[in-house]
Amino acid sequence: MAGIASVGLVCPAKLIQKPMFSPTLTRSNYSSSVKVTSVSLDQEKKTFTLHKSQQAFEAAKELMPGGVNSPVRAFKSVGGQPILIDSVKGSHMWDIDGNEYIDYVGSWGPAIIGHADDEVLKALAETMKKGTSFGAPCLLENVLAEMVISAVPNPFLVKAGSGVATLGLPDSPGVPKAATYDTLTSPYNDIQTVASLFEEHKGEIAAVILEPVVGNSGFITPTVDFLNALRKITKENDTLLIFDEVMTGFRLSYGGAQEYFGITPDLTTLGKIIGGGLPVGAYGGRREIMEMVAPAGPMYQAGTLSGNPLAMTAGIHTLKRLKEAGNYEYLDKITSELINGILDAGKNAGHAMCGGYISGMFGFFFTEGPVYNFEDAKKSDTAKFAKFYRGMLEEGVYFAPSQFEAGFTSLAHSSEDIQKTIAAADKVLRQL
Repeated sequence: MAGIASVGLVCPAKLIQKPMFSPTLTRSNYSSSVKVTSVSLDQEKKTFTLHKSQQAFEAAKELMPGGVNSPVRAFKSVGGQPILIDSVKGSHMWDIDGNEYIDYVGSWGPAIIGHADDEVLKALAETMKKGTSFGAPCLLENVLAEMVISAVPNPFLVKAGSGVATLGLPDSPGVPKAATYDTLTSPYNDIQTVASLFEEHKGEIAAVILEPVVGNSGFITPTVDFLNALRKITKENDTLLIFDEVMTGFRLSYGGAQEYFGITPDLTTLGKIIGGGLPVGAYGGRREIMEMVAPAGPMYQAGTLSGNPLAMTAGIHTLKRLKEAGNYEYLDKITSELINGILDAGKNAGHAMCGGYISGMFGFFFTEGPVYNFEDAKKSDTAKFAKFYRGMLEEGVYFAPSQFEAGFTSLAHSSEDIQKTIAAADKVLRQL
């Protein structure tokens, strides 16, 4: 779900998982291989300017509402104006003013093997020779579907369209009350409230849907027993458990959050990584459920660009790369060094911060924490984050332009990238 985890019973999460360090600042030091003092930030550093981006953004505001095609890109929560990107490669990106950045957004998650991977580009070039869109079945759909099915316990998957816009909050402007009349919401990591809702609405709750690890309220992970308790209560009430793995699928592990936590939902939504940087979405689950979808069943679903050959190609080659041994261990290592380094820099500079990570997904908040849900996340000092964000931008580090978005590392991020980022964070945090 692209939004603040909402439910058929949904919401945000907690902060700490996999490496089980505390979401406060009392942790062991990060890897000694990361030395803040070993990197000079001033070597060959050019003057930071955004003149061209500013001009282009002003023009864009006359062409598109707010000047962007996705709200968070407008930099509203961090101030200033958005940067316009000219090119990307590996773990780096360049804007139209010529500024270079180490990128921790990764196109909001898909770029897990790095931007513009040579093998993916080569495969796309070959596919493009045959056409860019067929509007009919192609063999590549079978190949990608088989790869996805083999990665997760769900026995049957269906490709959705080229992407689905999901409203994360039932009270979002423009959504009629009638559209959410049958939706209940519960705080994340609050199984007592979930249980109360089941008690109040016995036999009426059809499904519980949530991000198993929340990314759109900042990075928040489930408490130890929360997901297990959800699985138990949904089974007891003959209710479907739906995991929104658009962000976590193939990110936390090759089998996504359901493999990582050892919990099998009834339905799963996927996106981002399975398209390798091109637009694609998928959903799937138990065969008896999926056979309700047309043409096998009465529930109609279709899309002009469903099964697009270019998206299938990029997805196939991305998943092939991810299957190689050691990749998730590498993501875990560099992300651990990154988040521990940033939090240590914050502690040394006297700032209240907490954070966490799982594999190549991470986040941090300017609050003591711990953060278990969106209400906790809202205690973060967003003004301080905005200053930190702008300072890091000038140091050549690109984080998501919102306190309430997760960050991502990739296989293309190097030890030097991590060292430079920690050094930049140390410098900026001391200046706040």
